[in-house]
Order: sequence, then structure tokens, then C-alpha cells
Amino acid sequence: MAFDITPYINMKPSEVRKLIREGVIDFPTAGMCAGYAQANLVILPPEYAADFEEFAKLNPFPCPILEIIKGTPETHAMGEGANICTDIPRYRVYENGVFTKELTDASDYWKEGYVGFLIGCSFSFEEALIREGIDVRHITQGRNVPMFKVGIQTTPAGPFSGPMVCSMRPMTPENAQKAYDITAKMPNVHGAPVWMGPVEKLDEIGVKDPMKPDYGEAVDIYPGEILAFWPCGVTPQAAVENAKPPIVITHAPGHMFITDILNSELNDYLEAQKKK
Repeated sequence: MAFDITPYINMKPSEVRKLIREGVIDFPTAGMCAGYAQANLVILPPEYAADFEEFAKLNPFPCPILEIIKGTPETHAMGEGANICTDIPRYRVYENGVFTKELTDASDYWKEGYVGFLIGCSFSFEEALIREGIDVRHITQGRNVPMFKVGIQTTPAGPFSGPMVCSMRPMTPENAQKAYDITAKMPNVHGAPVWMGPVEKLDEIGVKDPMKPDYGEAVDIYPGEILAFWPCGVTPQAAVENAKPPIVITHAPGHMFITDILNSELNDYLEAQKKK
């Protein structure tokens, strides 16, 4: 399904979050609020929160934590006064590890003691790629980014384990190398690709068909292009399927929380937070 993000490219994050809260925007957020970082979401009952935090720390490339939200669903570090239960276009509810429903408002599910995690998103580095003249295919084609469960396993913590999920972008070999060099400098938003290569060698990463992603939508792949796979913040959703908590709320893949932090400042901001 194609959708048009043009009206929202130069809006402020608070303006777009308001439109999401009002139900005007219920589609993927890639390319919205140019310059600002976007985030994935996981909300868990308290008895699972410590294990999930450890899982994220052990798997920093697919799961870089931007903020942990406790007490109320309101965020502070990533957007003062924003709400993780209303300010994302679509949510997914998992019950006992099974995806049961998709919603546009998760307020009814937040209970006392619940903990929310905002996790870094590859949409944050796409702006840097576009600035260098690299075609980011899912944005060009108005689609949700294709995401795949790959043959790389995460480091388990408590009940959380499973395959890494990677977002895929087709590029010319020259652009893929440029993209590698750019994203290697951004470890807090997934870092460099874990694999790049031609379609014929996809079995090396455990992917059967590049046109059948596990999440998101397929994009066109042109002759002579190679595929680049980045660690993806949807990885926790695969881990949730294995952990089977009674209830988990996540963002729907591609439907992100837009933060008030600039992409250009995110890495330094997070490095400073680690030193506190």
C-alpha cells in the first residue's frame, strides 16, 4: 500500500505526534520530521522488564535503548510530554507470544508497574544516506521497509532469545560501501550492515526470498544491485514470540515513535547518557 509522507517531511515531531494522537496519521513514519530520530517500542509487565533490559544490553546493535519509561506512559528524554501509548500510528499486542491485534491507541493496555522501552531505529540513519545521494528504495517507492528474520541468533537473556531481525535495502555496490562507511559511525542506531551481497548468496544469511519479508513490504531490486542488511529494532518482537509473556505491546513494524532528538545529535547524546 503506497502512502504519502510529503506533508509531514518538514513538520516538527510534536506536530506529527499530535496528528498521530488524533488519528490523522496511521501509516509508516519513514521520512517524516526530517532530521529527527525515530524509535521502536516494547512495553512489558514488570516481571519481564529486567530480563528484557539485559537482553537489549547484550544485543546493542539490534536493540539500542534510547529511553526506559516507568510510572506513566509519558516520555521525558526523547520527547517531553509525549505518550508512548497514543503517539505511535499503529501498535501490536502479543498475548503469550502470539500477535493478536493491531491498534492505533494502546492506552487501555498500560497498567501500573509496566515498563516501556524506546529502541533506536534504522530510519535515523536513512537521512544521512539520502543526503549522500543514496536511493533508499522503500522511501522512494512509498512502502514500509522490508525486514527479515535472519540466520544470526541474538544473545539470550532470561526468556528472551531468537533470531536477529534485519532491515534490507537494495543498492549499487558503490552506494552500499558508502552506506556501510556512514552507518559504521552510528553504533547507537544499529551501526553498520551485518551482511551485504548479491541475491544469489542470500542463503549465507539464512534468507530464502528477498521478495517475501517477514515484516514490512517487498521493494524492487534492480539489475546489478546488492542487498544490505542492517540490525533492526523489530528484533525484540521475534524475542517476544519466544519469551511468551502474557502481554506485550510493541509498535507495528515501520510505525515509529518520532523523538525530539536530532539524528545528528543522537549518538553523542546516548554516549553522554552511558557515562552518567
